[in-house]
Amino acid sequence: MLPRLYLFSLRSFIGPFILTLIISIFILILQFFWVYIDDLMGKGIDVFVILELLFYVSASLIPLALPLAILISSLMTFGNFSENNELTALKSSGLSLFKIMRPLMVFVIAISIFTFYFSNYVIPVANLKWHSLIFDIQNTKITNLIKPGVFTSEIDGYAIKAGSGENGKYQDVIIHDHTNPTELKTIKAEEIRIYKSTNSLYLFLELINGNVFEELDIQNPIFLPNGKMQNKTHMNRPSRVSRFDKATYKINVSGFTLNRSDNQIFKDKYEMLNVFQIKNAMDSLENKREKMNDAYLLVNKRDQSIFRLRQIEGIEDTTQLKGLKSINMDDIDIDEKKQIYKQLVAKLRSKNQNLENQIKFLRTIEIDENNYWIEFHRKFALSATLIILFFMGASLGSIIKRGGFGAPVVIAAIIFIVYFSIITTGENLAESQVISPFFGMWMACIIFAPIAVLLTRAAARDSKIFSKENWMKLFTLNKTK
Repeated sequence: MLPRLYLFSLRSFIGPFILTLIISIFILILQFFWVYIDDLMGKGIDVFVILELLFYVSASLIPLALPLAILISSLMTFGNFSENNELTALKSSGLSLFKIMRPLMVFVIAISIFTFYFSNYVIPVANLKWHSLIFDIQNTKITNLIKPGVFTSEIDGYAIKAGSGENGKYQDVIIHDHTNPTELKTIKAEEIRIYKSTNSLYLFLELINGNVFEELDIQNPIFLPNGKMQNKTHMNRPSRVSRFDKATYKINVSGFTLNRSDNQIFKDKYEMLNVFQIKNAMDSLENKREKMNDAYLLVNKRDQSIFRLRQIEGIEDTTQLKGLKSINMDDIDIDEKKQIYKQLVAKLRSKNQNLENQIKFLRTIEIDENNYWIEFHRKFALSATLIILFFMGASLGSIIKRGGFGAPVVIAAIIFIVYFSIITTGENLAESQVISPFFGMWMACIIFAPIAVLLTRAAARDSKIFSKENWMKLFTLNKTK
């Protein structure tokens, strides 16, 4: 009987689980498209490149889709059992709720173990791949701004036209620079090559064989109190023509960078490491901190004062007094005191600046360590969350006795919104160093674990905690009190 029961439970659970997992990933991919729609659509990107991007993105979205899929499928499975009185029949035959849940518990634990290895080895690679790919797409977007034969004004302050060319290399180029409102500047070049800075903030144009035409714009005349004209540039505008064989022109294109909520592209290096690499990175940061502290202390020890005042009382060894010279401040004249004061102030400012730089450096290491710990705990907390949400969903399905896609989906959506809000809040607090990374990433588990225990206990005892009669009794007791 038990093998058939276990097989029946697994069949009832795996179907909704796969379906809800696919739907969850699809919804999250749509959200990804909504964020990056401007970078993907209408830029001449090959379909296979977009499919490759979606493949890597879908892999990185699995940690967010799995909890929702586990929650919905467990709610639906045990809701159907209760609604069809199958759970009641199994309990009446002497089986406890925990024995009925046993095959699914083993299955969910296996999924949680698989999820840990997947998030530890596969997701870091997927994150690196799709971040690199979206960066390449961003580069393609900027180099394709220039279309031969027409003026391009998508870059603020510039109008660029090329006679021919493609893929960042163009011929017969005209550039109108309007960034300075009081100056008219035009650059003409026979050939141009386009490069982008590593931080994606600037575009470098390598110009070959060309001229630069500069002319002041027309300005309104300014008259002095005596009636004379101060500026006569509106009558005779100064101009200049210069020729070059090879030149580099720098254009600010920061408006085309990808905005990712305080975390820039490729800054997510913590998401691209497994737990062992994170451990090595933490050791490397600790060694770097120790070396910087030792170097800072060594520099301060070597740094000599302008003069030293040494207290010689209590020194028994007279050889230590050799070379020491007592200083009487009254013997120093005013000019020398002023000179010493200036030197002391300069030295103190230098020391303060060095100290501030040291503090900033240590602060940077502390932030990096905090982010590494966040990613470290994230991988373990996710696996534990799957087990907790399974018990919550199974117990709620047994108590509510509603199956299908109606009530279970609504309840699961509410629980998942609360769960997502908690993990987001915990992560933000941990990143701000308000709480430790451990509590930040395990906050959802800490809050949901007692609730899951209480709900599972209530479902095992057939407690009708959501029945109308119990709530009416509760309100009646409150009124009598």
